[in-house]
Amino acid sequence: MNDHSHHSHHGIDIVITAYHFVGAALRDGRAIPPDGEWLTHDGPVIMCWSGLHASRDPFDALTYAPGETLCIVECEDVVREDVDKLVCRRRRIIKRAGATTMLREFARAQALDVAHLWDCPPVVRQYLETGDESLMAAARAARAASAAWVARTAARAESAASAARAARAARAAWAASAESAASAAWAASAESAARDVRADFNRRVAELFT
Repeated sequence: MNDHSHHSHHGIDIVITAYHFVGAALRDGRAIPPDGEWLTHDGPVIMCWSGLHASRDPFDALTYAPGETLCIVECEDVVREDVDKLVCRRRRIIKRAGATTMLREFARAQALDVAHLWDCPPVVRQYLETGDESLMAAARAARAASAAWVARTAARAESAASAARAARAARAAWAASAESAASAAWAASAESAARDVRADFNRRVAELFT
């Protein structure tokens, strides 16, 4: 854990460029400010409780996403920084992008990455491969049947690990068709065994802002 009290150098505040997802409003109910306008927190600054948060890495920001708009932000007067997030008193949006489509594509890609670990219904695989929204309802309808399959697999599996992998892969597919693209992306990536998940997500973010 890195714990910085001021993030200053020779009396000059250091501006940190980071990433932050937003929803319809800020967590405290305030409106999302326009790009370039400094947002200031005047009260106590406590990590995870109060203050203005952001993450240096966009994949880390995904963990805390309350919505599907991704912002590149500048942060000043950083009070504390942990491994995956920081909290500050001043933050402004430099650039923002609607990330719903990217998040769904990423979630489907991660679910496909583990689809071979379970008896993936054809309609589910087709949805994951194409993103065809008309297939989403059918993919969800297959959940009950495949959940039963996963349960049977777990019951007779020689290896508890293989059963667990099948269950995780199934959950990844269901997560990919979740209502919230942000939560789907995080859930599906959490279930994926791929080592380059972070790099893949960050590559997609770079393309989003290109």
